[in-house]
Amino acid sequence: MSSPRSPWAGMVALCLPMLIVSMDVSVLFFAAPFIAEDLHATAEQQLWIFDVYGFVLAGLLLTMGSLADRIGHRRLLMIGAVAFSVASVGAAFAVSPAMLIGARALLAVGGATLMPSTLALVRHLFDDPAQRAKAVATWSAVFTGGVAVGPIISGLLLEHFWWGSVFLINVPVMVALLLVAPILLPGDTGDPDRRVDVVSAVLALGTILPVIEGIKKLAADGWSVSWLLLIAGGVIVGGLFVWRQRHLAQPLVDISMFADRRFAVSIWINVVAMFAILGNAIMMTQYLQSVLGYSPLSAALWSVLPSVFIAAAAPAAAAGSVRFGRPPVIVIGLLTAAAGFAVIAALTTTHSLAVVLVGATALAGGTVAVSSVIADYIVGVAPAGRAGATSSLLETSGEFGGAFGIAILGSVLNAVYRMSFHDADFAGTAAGRSLAGALATAHDVVGDRGDQLVAQARSAFVDGLSAAAWVGAAVLVATALLAGWALWGRAGAQVPVRDEAVA
Repeated sequence: MSSPRSPWAGMVALCLPMLIVSMDVSVLFFAAPFIAEDLHATAEQQLWIFDVYGFVLAGLLLTMGSLADRIGHRRLLMIGAVAFSVASVGAAFAVSPAMLIGARALLAVGGATLMPSTLALVRHLFDDPAQRAKAVATWSAVFTGGVAVGPIISGLLLEHFWWGSVFLINVPVMVALLLVAPILLPGDTGDPDRRVDVVSAVLALGTILPVIEGIKKLAADGWSVSWLLLIAGGVIVGGLFVWRQRHLAQPLVDISMFADRRFAVSIWINVVAMFAILGNAIMMTQYLQSVLGYSPLSAALWSVLPSVFIAAAAPAAAAGSVRFGRPPVIVIGLLTAAAGFAVIAALTTTHSLAVVLVGATALAGGTVAVSSVIADYIVGVAPAGRAGATSSLLETSGEFGGAFGIAILGSVLNAVYRMSFHDADFAGTAAGRSLAGALATAHDVVGDRGDQLVAQARSAFVDGLSAAAWVGAAVLVATALLAGWALWGRAGAQVPVRDEAVA
């Protein structure tokens, strides 16, 4: 089951696709205006160009994880690399919005095969728990780093090349993976007798896509009966999905694993970690660009600065979990992230770059530490034959967490913004609903009145940002208390490192 070479050489190969897949989440941030102008994309088409990747990725993770367990993780990884390369070329040379949307959807199909396969192969490469903890920490750091550097790479490429270059950079990396994977990665990890239930795959899509779409729409447009009904429909389909898993001999998701409160709480902790990371990332992007007035590239460079310190978080968490056990590392990580939110919540002015960077560093460092330790635990308890399915469950929970973070924290920010915006002349306009609306309105306002509108809107945004940060801190503190109770157990036992399934 193991590679004839050093498992760390195989780990290097696994980092290649993870870096690219994570970069593709954020690489379009700077390219969007160029794409819209060149392809004449409507506002709705622009939204789909962004969102289709995340939707398809989230909807297919569970299915692809189970498929990897059947045909072999390396095989599916290589199939995904080919699909990702073909889709990247198609996206780079797209001549219409529809073609680009289709290419982005195919990119997501490739991404859905790559993500669970890489984490499952970590499970097969590293038998030693301490080494596996370090490997998962590396996997987490690479994924987080890819999301952070995506906008930077995009900005640099767009300085010299056309927008399609942000997709073409994927191809040489995937070609390199195809060359080294047969040499460095084990190929005998599949179980051809395992079945992939097609009905469950359809139900998973019917659950995940409406719920995530509904949550995002609520965050963007506010409360609406139609979006609530969409979420409710997804929840109902989710109930059917769970019922079917309970009655299948080979389920897509082993529901029985949730009977162990440590496993169930670990999944919840992963949801909360991504809730904090993505919820804060959206708020910080708006703060740096719309409040402090930085250009997209400058904002991206400032947002990467904390990564210099965050890079050490995952390895330190891995070392700490080996020495002291996972529960204290998880609790400390959650509380550190909560402290980061509290620092951000202390903002009282619209010129607090240093405060934002300190808070963002603590928040990201804490959540990255937690995510890496949780990923190691969940992968470790999965039986080797179900590593792909379990990895995909972890990643799917992260997708939900990110959507909830954007929706809940964004909704709090917007609600407080509207309450704090006191300019009577513009209260009922777009300026009274969002900072972006206020900045757009100010362009058409003559003289000092426009400056006053911008100042009022930025002040209201900071009030909303502070309120949302306090909500984020409260969620993290509550989760830290839950983790302390569930992971130590009634007798204070720490979560064990083990390789068998949780019964």
